[in-house]
This record gives sequence, structure tokens and C-alpha cells, in this order.
Amino acid sequence: MSVPVVSESSSQQPTPWQQPDLLALIASQPPPDPPADAPPAVPAAPDSPPPPPEAPRRFPATLLILDTETTALDPAQGRCIEVGAILFAVPERAVLSQVSFLLPVDANPAEAINAIPAAVSRLRQPWQAGLQCFSAMLAAADAVLAHNAAFDRQWFGIDPLPPVAKPWICSMEDIRWPAALRLKSNPAVKDLALAHGVPVWAAHRALTDCIYLAQVLERCHDLEVLLQAALEPRHTYRALVSYAERHKAREAGFRWNQPVAGAWSRRLSEEEARALPFAVELVDAGAALAA
Repeated sequence: MSVPVVSESSSQQPTPWQQPDLLALIASQPPPDPPADAPPAVPAAPDSPPPPPEAPRRFPATLLILDTETTALDPAQGRCIEVGAILFAVPERAVLSQVSFLLPVDANPAEAINAIPAAVSRLRQPWQAGLQCFSAMLAAADAVLAHNAAFDRQWFGIDPLPPVAKPWICSMEDIRWPAALRLKSNPAVKDLALAHGVPVWAAHRALTDCIYLAQVLERCHDLEVLLQAALEPRHTYRALVSYAERHKAREAGFRWNQPVAGAWSRRLSEEEARALPFAVELVDAGAALAA
């Protein structure tokens, strides 16, 4: 039986039961003319590089909240008698660990203020182990927070307290608490606690003040923003106000005779100094900034 031979040309013609190649038909058609009123085609712009990512906001993730009790206001005249500290996780608003210990002293002229008899400081207690725990907590912290940090930091680096190389944040001067709290420019710990709904039951013991500060931070919804602003570089400025306008400096948080003798002064960032309603002078460089 012979088999009919189908030529190559005839095999490309669709038979009545074959589906024509629609894609081939479309490809063979010329492109349609654009409408008369269509705008001219704009060539595609070359791919532009993506914008650089925003720099992450930097704030300390872990704080060491600390406070000291001392036998005098000046390390040249007294010693540190008590240290209290709390390791605090900022994003979680959580206390991680805490420690408090007395350092033995021969006398405590400030007993009327801190209620720590010198004899009690010499009772047997593991203060060396407490100091080791404090040093480990300090190593785990990104920054140190204290109320009136200028006072507390001067005791560290004096035996037996270790030096502190971490950034310091002062919750009294460096943090700008929300105006809605109606706090003074340099609030006391108890006023700061009460403004945040933290009950005050005692004062002038190191760990007690640390607990107040930790509970204040737990209630701060914008804590990261406050801490980041508090870490901005700060310098000491003198207010250039007359005697009749001294109230302006006082209302802005400047203090008379401290830290600059015979002047209204305060530590400020450059941005804060420029925002003041009066002129100030940079103390350590002698440069004036007009308001």
C-alpha cells in the first residue's frame, strides 16, 4: 500500500480541522497608527538609583540608671557612701537588674540628709560583690542616666568606684520633658515622679531614686525621641540678660551661680541656644549666639 507524500508547503496550510496559530497572525500584523490627538511618545527614562535609606534613629537601647549618696558635696571633702543602679531596657520599658550597696566610711556629716549612719556603712555586708555587679551592669549599658548627673559623675573614677566612659544623660537638665507635665525646667526627682503618676514614698536613698526614675521611663511613650535629643552635644551657655530681665533666664532653666559663678548659665545644644528669646554666650569658647 502506498503512502501519499505531503509536501512541506502543503503541511504549513491549516486544514479545516486545525487551529490557526493566533500568535503568528498577531505578530504578522503591522502596528496600528496612533490617534491623531495622541501626545508624542516620551522615551523611557533610564533607571535612576533608589534613594539612600534613611539613617536609623540612634538612641541607647539599654540604660544604667544610677544614683549616689555621699558624705559631702565635693569629692575633695567627702566620700561616696552608697550606690544604687538599675539596668533598664529602653524598647521594652523593662527593668533587667538592680543593685544597691553601702561603702564603708569613718564619718558621715551628711547623715541628716541621707539618713545613713557611718556605723551602719561599716557593718558586715558584701559591698565588694555589689561593686562587681555594678561594674558588670555598667559594661552592659549603652549610656548612664542620672538625675543631676554632674554631681553623680564626679565620684566615679575615685577608688573604689570605677571610671565611667559611657555617655551620660541628665534627667534633670538634658531631657526636655513634655510641656503638658507642667514641670519646672530643672525638676526634682519627686516632682518628676508625681507628674508621671508615680507614688513617692521615701527620698534620699540611692536605689529609691533609681526606682522612681525607672518607673518614670516606663510611662514615657516617646522615650526614644527624648533620649536621642538628650544625647545631642551640649555646652555651657551664659544668659546675656539684664537684672530686670533675669526672670527670662530663670524661666528658661538657667541657674544663678551654677555652674558659672556670678551668672545665669545652663548646658544647651546649639539648636536650643538659638531658640531662646534672649542672647546667650558660649562660656568655654567665648562666642556669642544672638537669639
